[in-house]
Amino acid sequence: MAATKRVVYKRRATITDLPLYYYGHLLKKHTGDKEFKMFYGELRGAVLFLYENDTQDTYSERLDLDQMKSMQLDSPVQKTPAIFTFTTSTKEVQLKMDNPDTGEAWRGYILTVAKKEIPKALRLLPGQIRELQEILAQEKKRTTSGPNPPLPPRPAFLNSPANQGMPECFFSVSRQEAEQMLEKNPEFGSIILRPSSKTNSYGLTLRQLTTSGPILKNYRVTSIPNSGFIIELDSPVKVSSLNEVINYVLQKTDYRLQPYTLSEPYDTKLEKPQVPESTSTMTSKIIPQAKVLPIVQKKTNVPVSVVKPEDSTYVFPEEESKPKSVDKMHITVGHAS
Repeated sequence: MAATKRVVYKRRATITDLPLYYYGHLLKKHTGDKEFKMFYGELRGAVLFLYENDTQDTYSERLDLDQMKSMQLDSPVQKTPAIFTFTTSTKEVQLKMDNPDTGEAWRGYILTVAKKEIPKALRLLPGQIRELQEILAQEKKRTTSGPNPPLPPRPAFLNSPANQGMPECFFSVSRQEAEQMLEKNPEFGSIILRPSSKTNSYGLTLRQLTTSGPILKNYRVTSIPNSGFIIELDSPVKVSSLNEVINYVLQKTDYRLQPYTLSEPYDTKLEKPQVPESTSTMTSKIIPQAKVLPIVQKKTNVPVSVVKPEDSTYVFPEEESKPKSVDKMHITVGHAS
């Protein structure tokens, strides 16, 4: 059992990619729910991840402490159980701990990470206070180290002919950006395929609706050279293309999820079109006449020979030997001196 938990812990660390500060069982419900539900919570970075149990490797819900407006204690101090109301700009949930000491510890860790300072008058042991001081220094260093590092260079395998037909829901964004896109524009869809920081792999970010509200989940899709892709689930699924990855998700969710696609802009104003002028009313262009006088051919006195029909008849050779008469021909013979 211990080995299994270590494996689960490693997989959670890979999925969330945030430092683990505190963990344990707690109960949660939304303000409209009647009963609390048991969860296994992990405080990683400034996010409280909630799992169905301590063996589940993919979280069911998350609470972003950066968005927390308040965390009020609803029950008197040292009263069992301890109940807190956690409020953000979009939701309000109640957290319940059966042990008041456990509730005080959760309150101290959550407020330290959310407010970037250790709350005053905490009823914690000295060792827990020292741990809070270390966590506070680590979290400040993590959040003030600058913006998120850029995405890794586009892997060469993405440019192979087999991967030219990328799904419509592929976006070159980080995990955090993909989650923000799904949260802010749920009407655009609920599935985003994105690059992963791991070599030769993708990330698949889904937004699913549950009875307790929307939840975000992330899965890894690994590329196998010249073989296809593997969706890393409890029972890995192998497909031949990224489009088949999306099709598999659609089938397994009964098409309740849809690929995230950006909507094209639409015009909002109708205008009366201008009617073109009729060709009959249009004035024709006046082509200017050439100013150069045309060339006039002069008549010549050279007679034009006319071939008579009889001239074209064949002349026998004996007729050519006959002398022809020459009219008015004078021949002058000169004598040598």
